Amino acid sequence: MASSEHTQPMDVSQPDPALKRLEKLVGKWELKGRTLTSDEDNITGWTTFEWMPGGFFLKVVGEMNFKGFVMQSLEIIGYDPERKKFSANVYSSMSGDVLSYEWDVQGNTVIHSGSGATYTGTLSEDGQILSGGWRPDAGTASTDGAAYDAIMTRVNE
Repeated sequence: MASSEHTQPMDVSQPDPALKRLEKLVGKWELKGRTLTSDEDNITGWTTFEWMPGGFFLKVVGEMNFKGFVMQSLEIIGYDPERKKFSANVYSSMSGDVLSYEWDVQGNTVIHSGSGATYTGTLSEDGQILSGGWRPDAGTASTDGAAYDAIMTRVNE
């Protein structure tokens, strides 16, 4: 058995304190929404946000039925201290491309952007409802899929 006097303690870094801003998203959420051209809900789904071990990354797993088309996704969110941004990589059942997104949470405002569109939402005071919508970024052509409103309701923390 090796002597413990020759072992060095591991230098374990701590997650950036900015990551605490994402804490309000942790849990399971049900989603309901509609494209801007629809008079009834035509989007449903669920999303789960959970910390990966160590607390450096937030894992987002979800499934959405978008007008009859079902897609699954996995998103990994981390913090880039040099840019002061929450960067994310999205892996979906729609293609083999890894998509780059960004997140921000300031107070009760949640922003998620990438692929030519930006989601802006507001968390309710009790943190149980996130309501907002996706809109195409300036200069990006609008499609029925790039513009929709949705309400996410927390179902499990």
